[in-house]
Amino acid sequence: MISMILANRAALAGSTRPREILVVDGEPLPDGMREVLNSSGYHVWTVDRGTRAEAMIDQLHPDLVILDLLLPDMDGLVLCAELRAGTQPDIPIIMCSATKRKCDAILALRLGADDFVAKPFDVHELEARIDAVLRRGARQVEHRGTKSDQIQVGSLVIDRIHRHVRLDETPLQLTSTEYRLLSALAQRPNEVVSRDELTERVWGYRHADGSRSIDVHIHRLRTKLESVAGASFQIVAIRGAGYALISEQGEARAWPEVARDSVPAEAHSAHG
Repeated sequence: MISMILANRAALAGSTRPREILVVDGEPLPDGMREVLNSSGYHVWTVDRGTRAEAMIDQLHPDLVILDLLLPDMDGLVLCAELRAGTQPDIPIIMCSATKRKCDAILALRLGADDFVAKPFDVHELEARIDAVLRRGARQVEHRGTKSDQIQVGSLVIDRIHRHVRLDETPLQLTSTEYRLLSALAQRPNEVVSRDELTERVWGYRHADGSRSIDVHIHRLRTKLESVAGASFQIVAIRGAGYALISEQGEARAWPEVARDSVPAEAHSAHG
């Protein structure tokens, strides 16, 4: 398999490299999925075991991973968490599952997945979601010359070129979704950013479960910020409005209805 990858890359030398997608699923690809993605410039690789996926990712460095929740040799949620804690924590991950349990999507997002798609899915909808995830990275490269390379709010420093985040001189290990979410809030410190706007900034489009997904990622991001900075940085939920990143250097705002944690109750219970 590795020799095939190297041969493919050699053949592509001197030409535009297609985006490489790794599908980790114990079942065959849905009818037409490979053809649709290939026609849109994606090269699709498949593995049916989680243990094989880790080796493939180390060698292939794919642009995106589509990961099934139920794998023959391991839990896809476990693999998602391991990838986030590994050498490529920023790799975009779209999880999918045929189970009907709502908590699966919540757990996947809490463990670092960028999106979740229920099976059976429409191949063209999946393609649109892939496009949206990868388009965000392309926009960042395209606008590097016109935007500031750094965002700083007090002791929080976001390096937009290398996608590194430091708080009180301590590096923060964030998923790609958490990074985009924190960047969106840090660009407007001490101001309310609506859930709809955050959904578009993070996923590139609005969808029905966007608010719930934002709540889940906010909860995880809060935990990471507070583990370093304590109360000097907070993300507060303003009822009916959205979220705001508050620093100790920021001006105090008279927001009458501040919710300390707006993550749905079922997300907490599912995690426990």
